Amino acid sequence: MSLKKHILDLRKRKEQVQKGGGDRAIEKQAAMGKMTARERILALVDKDSFTEYDLFVEHTARDFGMEKKQLHGDGVIIGTGTVYGAPICIFAQDFTVAGGSLGLMHARKITKIMDHALKMRVPLIGINDSGGARIQEGVNSLAGYGEIFYRNTLASGVIPQLSVILGPCAGGAVYSPALTDFVFVVENISKMFITGPGVIESVLGEKISMEDLGGARVHAEITGNAHFFSDSEAECFEQIKKLITFIPWNNGKKAKAFPPKPPKFKGKIEDIIPSDPKTPYDVRDVIRAIVDDSDFFEIQDLWAANIVIGFGRLNGETVGFVANQPLVLAGVLDCDSSDKAARFIRYCDAFNIPIITLEDMPGYLPGVDQEHAGVIRHGAKVLYAYSEATVPKVTVILRKAYGGGYIAMNSRHLGADFMFAWPMAEIAVMGPEGAANIIFKKEIDEAEDKDAMRALKVEEYKEKFANPYVAAAKGYIDSVIEPSETRELLLHAIEVSANKDDHRPAKKHGIPPF
Repeated sequence: MSLKKHILDLRKRKEQVQKGGGDRAIEKQAAMGKMTARERILALVDKDSFTEYDLFVEHTARDFGMEKKQLHGDGVIIGTGTVYGAPICIFAQDFTVAGGSLGLMHARKITKIMDHALKMRVPLIGINDSGGARIQEGVNSLAGYGEIFYRNTLASGVIPQLSVILGPCAGGAVYSPALTDFVFVVENISKMFITGPGVIESVLGEKISMEDLGGARVHAEITGNAHFFSDSEAECFEQIKKLITFIPWNNGKKAKAFPPKPPKFKGKIEDIIPSDPKTPYDVRDVIRAIVDDSDFFEIQDLWAANIVIGFGRLNGETVGFVANQPLVLAGVLDCDSSDKAARFIRYCDAFNIPIITLEDMPGYLPGVDQEHAGVIRHGAKVLYAYSEATVPKVTVILRKAYGGGYIAMNSRHLGADFMFAWPMAEIAVMGPEGAANIIFKKEIDEAEDKDAMRALKVEEYKEKFANPYVAAAKGYIDSVIEPSETRELLLHAIEVSANKDDHRPAKKHGIPPF
């Protein structure tokens, strides 16, 4: 056979394999409002940048009639490409081929690209769209999942790992996304659960739809398993692309710097926060008044909204923000918001991203429900994460910083490198009203006008204790600043701490309060 015929034969084989499960299966995928695995990869990576590996891999199963079936690529596509010029490794499960089910060779393709990503120190993106373990291959399928989970763990904190749920992801398969850094879901397409509606109904007698059990909105708003929610696959891919611009390729690098831009915010930052300490405001407005181009990329915005996390830039450099949100539950810390903040802090620390904390909160959320849900353990995660982090850490106390909340939100006592406070900041063991009722109980009870005496004592407590100058006098606050100075001081703090070197005791690893 001549070389020309060999080339023609190769092209014919490639064309056949690249159709996956065939035209009918592709049409069915489209009818469900879903792109094919190959279309998804090409929509995500830069044009003409994708190189595929293991195109001609086939399954090796020989039981239950599998020896008669040809599964092109064994239901998964792997390869490398670039996103805005940044190299990435990627895999996408192909639902048109045996429902994207995971067998031995399917798993080996995924673990191969995972090993490649770790070796080359580049981000890994996994697109999940699978019916689960291939039952015909028995324990080989379970072994495949285990191999994937093991590699997720080895790569954790070394390279960014992104999971995109664009179809069903059930049973053991859900644990791989749970082990990765960021999970993306799409309305009416993404489905994640350990046990499906059928099993739940047969065991517990409860009827529930797949969407209500493990749909995109469930995981974005209720469980917190998803970090980014979108209405379409196209919107999802834009979220992924933007995230890639904020994070480094690996833990040995810093995120790519961009040309510095001033904030677009036109008003005065001090006008954002009401003079009445009980009046809520949106802390994201403060962040947008600070960051370059007023561009703040929020993460998990639909879950545990009493804490705000996300990325922005200062002088072109990526920084991570952790901020109490007075609009929701007065910005208190509770079980979910503690988990949300702690995990993000640890991500920033692992990937050399400075952390800026904006504090305005009355403490931890009280109540029987929170205590029984383990708020002690969950709240300790924030303390652990901040104390463990060695990247530059800067805190600005905007308004309220009471009790354990003052300590938890990256206080000087947990290793903050810089502590700033606005002049209206109230830093105390507890709120003035509660403190006055305890400290001045006798005077209030004996007064003819109890309300007037209480108001007087509240003001006395504020003047003596609930202000930033007491903490500043003890060196716990580096500087009491005007709100308009915030951006410049943050720029300075990040610049001077660029070469921070923070040594910790030698150990294999700590034992965080999981």
